[in-house]
Amino acid sequence: MPVIENAIILPKDQLPRQWHNILPQLPEPLGPYKAPDGQDLPAGALAAIFPPQLIEQELSDQIWHPIPEPVLEAYAMWRPTPLVRAYRLEAALKVRSRIYYKNESLSPSGSHKSNTALAQAYYNAQAGIHRLTTETGAGQWGTALSIAARHFQLDIRVFMVKVSLDQKPYRQAIMRLMGAEVLASPSELTQAGRTARAQDPNCPGSLGLAISEAVEEAASRADTNYSLGSVLNHVVLHQTIIGQEIKKQLQLAGEKPDYLIACHGGGSNFGGTVIPFCPEVMAGEKIQLLAAEPEACPTLTKGKFGYDYGDMAKLTPLLPMHSLGSDFLPPSIHAGGLRYHGASPIVSNLVKNQVVTPVAISAKDAFAYAKIMANSEYIVPAPESGHALALTCLKALELEKQGRPGVLVFTLSGHGLLDLSAYEKAPE
Repeated sequence: MPVIENAIILPKDQLPRQWHNILPQLPEPLGPYKAPDGQDLPAGALAAIFPPQLIEQELSDQIWHPIPEPVLEAYAMWRPTPLVRAYRLEAALKVRSRIYYKNESLSPSGSHKSNTALAQAYYNAQAGIHRLTTETGAGQWGTALSIAARHFQLDIRVFMVKVSLDQKPYRQAIMRLMGAEVLASPSELTQAGRTARAQDPNCPGSLGLAISEAVEEAASRADTNYSLGSVLNHVVLHQTIIGQEIKKQLQLAGEKPDYLIACHGGGSNFGGTVIPFCPEVMAGEKIQLLAAEPEACPTLTKGKFGYDYGDMAKLTPLLPMHSLGSDFLPPSIHAGGLRYHGASPIVSNLVKNQVVTPVAISAKDAFAYAKIMANSEYIVPAPESGHALALTCLKALELEKQGRPGVLVFTLSGHGLLDLSAYEKAPE
């Protein structure tokens, strides 16, 4: 078994060459997207902001999608990522359960977001698009897409949620270093931004509002497309490379997971982790798939399932998803990547059909266990990843009390080296 100390390393020739599309395998069909007015979505409506290949993936009934060679070559800069046995964390918790983490923080952007950023930038470049707009919360997505845009020679403008930009100024610095233009959202550049500022000059912003700004601009320019970092089917599709690698690595380690855990904001990191395991779970395999979301933005645990807008200005199609309401303005928590009112339609479908179980985690627990990991594994998790870590630790402690240790796997979706101010201000 190719193991370096506690890390299970896949050789480069084991890099997955296909993405896993679960749409045709869902327990019930995904409801169709609807136009903002509630009517059927007109044919070609998505073409105003997305390239044809991504639209095809969004609606596909094909289970496996080949990864283009230029994207595979870019992935090979850091993939496959290691699956690491957290021996020191287990010792710090005093548990007999075996805890593994999939380390997605090793990408050039420091998070899982590069898995879809490179794919989206490639497809837009192939379609002759020269410019992208996007939103970002904590900055991981904006960083990843800025790097991908640089790699495939595209210009990019990023609308960054104002409260996150204030909290994480070095995320902005990285994006600008990569050639991106970064604006605080709400901005004066768009009608959506001006409306929000008129209603509240001190508006902290939200992902829903930043999406409105980015979509509004993309729809108004022929040379520009919009790129989304989570929620939509094609974004979740690209992240399934994570779960495919986990599956191979667990087989090499001779392990069967009892729990698969990832943090949940819009759903791409979580979906990418668990989707390759979903067919077995739906067939009766005893694996619990747990989505760790913040108590401050409990989309899956308290949001209603139905049709809602993906953005605050109601410019996007209506999606069948769990939602707290497109007007929901979340508290200014440091886990900015989890501050989204809605959830991936795919993940929402899996929750609705009890394939996936959501759990709300407090910011206090997220930072408390992140500090334990920092002091045991010497890795500083992103605040978002801290939610998955906290749920993993709480489950391991619960199993210890019950006298039945298990195998727990969580995705460390990003590092927190640019989130140190959040640790300094973390709730005790």
